[in-house]
Amino acid sequence: MAGVVPELHVGKKLGNGHFGEVFLGEDGVHGTVAVKVLSRKLAHTDAEWLAYKAGFLAEAQHLSKARHRNVVQVFHIEELPDGNSIRFCMAFCPGGSLQQAFEAGPMPLLDVRKVATDVSLGLDALHARGMLHRDIKPGNILIDGAGVAQLGDFGLVTDRLIMGYGSQAGYSDHIAYEVWIGHGTSVRTDIWALGMTLYRLLHGKAWYEATPSPRHIIRDGGFVDTLCWLPHIPKAWRRAIRKMLNDDSTLRYQSAGQVLNALSALPTPNWSVAVTPNLVRWEQTSATRLKVAEWTWLSPRKHEWQAWSEPIGKVGRKKALGGTTAPISKGQAIKELEAFFEI
Repeated sequence: MAGVVPELHVGKKLGNGHFGEVFLGEDGVHGTVAVKVLSRKLAHTDAEWLAYKAGFLAEAQHLSKARHRNVVQVFHIEELPDGNSIRFCMAFCPGGSLQQAFEAGPMPLLDVRKVATDVSLGLDALHARGMLHRDIKPGNILIDGAGVAQLGDFGLVTDRLIMGYGSQAGYSDHIAYEVWIGHGTSVRTDIWALGMTLYRLLHGKAWYEATPSPRHIIRDGGFVDTLCWLPHIPKAWRRAIRKMLNDDSTLRYQSAGQVLNALSALPTPNWSVAVTPNLVRWEQTSATRLKVAEWTWLSPRKHEWQAWSEPIGKVGRKKALGGTTAPISKGQAIKELEAFFEI
């Protein structure tokens, strides 16, 4: 077992997860740290808990050696005296996770590409060590004090957990097609989960949850054909994410290195986006003008959109850039907005 630092002091709780609780801590070697406590659940038999505990301790041993800028560093691990808990001491990431960013709304393309690059670098390092993450999602991507994205919370150690505890933990939207039909996890299932994560970050919670639940579609195949894209997402991004989410794992990117190559070529127009139940608003700022587009949902079948630019400050005139003159269908609105954003 990795060395235990006896002077570890556990402070306030930072959050709860399906697999445990996370606390702020201090130790004499690393200063401020995050402390995760995994506890036995009431449903665990003695045999299940022993197997569960052994798996996490074995994985933690590997993680404590997986030193990489884009992987949250595990400093030490210990089994607590009660025999029913395991405690991980790891680097504290003051920026928190990307779950909050996902809930706030669509992230800018440039920010998503940076996160995707950081995560792919960390994932490449883990895969090179023969390790899988198995739980890539916004809540498990942490931001350190320098703004660097790091992979954390390696909560799913075995394939059995993915289809058992993992699905209960809200992970099931990120389970690849082949796992649903009885095949195991692999490098390519991590890439699948990364693709789903990028889709979520690009669209935000409100848009994501307004579409049919992925977990009820993925297992039947053809999920990529059901994706609903915000109109400003460039075609190159769509192709890359669709490739990551292909049902046929041999047609996905085969390594995190291949994902990195694809990311480097993706465009990043600087639209900020806000999604509300009946309105999507885009803004793009230059030195002197603000460009705005708004898509209004009058009803499920009646939509309209308008785009214009206006001066920043009091000098200049508002200029129309496009839009509808009467309500149109949702499909037509999306088609016209996609054409607008290609300009």
